[in-house]
Amino acid sequence: MQTTNSKFLGYIGTYTKGESKGIYRFTLDTNAERIIDVAPAATLENPTYVTISKDNKNLYSVVKEGDKGGVTAFSIHEDSGDLVKINSQFSEGASPCHVSVNEENHVVVTANYHKGTIESFEVNGQVNPVTSTMQHIGTGPNQSRQEKPHAHYSGFSPDEKFVLAVDLGTDEINTYKLDNSTLTKSSSLNVKPGSGPRHLTFHPNGQYAYVMTELSSEVIVLSYNKEDGSFTELQYISTIPADFTENNQGSAIHISNDGHFVYAGNRGHNSIAVFSVNQDNGKLELVEIVSSEGNWPRDFVLDPTENYVIASNEISGNLVLFARDHHTGKLTVIHSDVLVPEPVCVKFLHVTK
Repeated sequence: MQTTNSKFLGYIGTYTKGESKGIYRFTLDTNAERIIDVAPAATLENPTYVTISKDNKNLYSVVKEGDKGGVTAFSIHEDSGDLVKINSQFSEGASPCHVSVNEENHVVVTANYHKGTIESFEVNGQVNPVTSTMQHIGTGPNQSRQEKPHAHYSGFSPDEKFVLAVDLGTDEINTYKLDNSTLTKSSSLNVKPGSGPRHLTFHPNGQYAYVMTELSSEVIVLSYNKEDGSFTELQYISTIPADFTENNQGSAIHISNDGHFVYAGNRGHNSIAVFSVNQDNGKLELVEIVSSEGNWPRDFVLDPTENYVIASNEISGNLVLFARDHHTGKLTVIHSDVLVPEPVCVKFLHVTK
């Protein structure tokens, strides 16, 4: 759904440890170059990550309820964008930290940081009970952060034949074959010990993938074999200045639709690193590192026109709007005082062509 040619509707997943009530909605007005109409959209506990189906009919959110965690499905009203809860699926223990849905809106997958698990669900309007639970095993050299598996991302390969799972605790990227909504292990890549891989994004050509590491603050460039879903390492490149020695934790990673620029978030350095992509080999070169204009940039998103980037600073509780140069990839802040409590994840409705 697209409100007009200049206004785009988005949603914000949050922590609810403080003032936040759940999921918020907002509008990006590209004529005014402002984020407007921020308001609560759904009340629920710790909906830290959300995903929206390609047809804009459903929003899926991770959720906590008491001692249980799981996924909640919402329908999105075609005209108003209002969220209407359909149902939830819960299991004992901590809630997931990441959720994805496939293009046909038939399968949802989650990653659970605390449990070290990947789960798949069949969806058909509502979320059905768990189909597969894949338990990661292992540790890493960082004793405080890698004492056990910590799955942090689960998403689909470009052809959606595989589900990719990134584990911060075991320094692994696991590939699972997807059959309807059932997962079976296919392959695994061990990345640099102690790097703590967190999130992954694919190049539009499907030949390369980019992984943001939380513990070493690097982007790992990978080549991708679409036949078996396996990866090969090509490059490691830092997302922070060499002379920055304070605490930094890598966060989100996204790529422009033309595949020319990769963006990576830094919590601690409080910045977004901009990289240009070599189209011949997929490798990256640093363009600039810009301030996130707030504290702890947990996530960010390119708007549907890709003329803008919106960053969510979790601790300072603000969204920041950047103008994006399509030719250089560079970001320029234009609106930084948009208050949202504990924002984590920002997603736009898809624009139909």
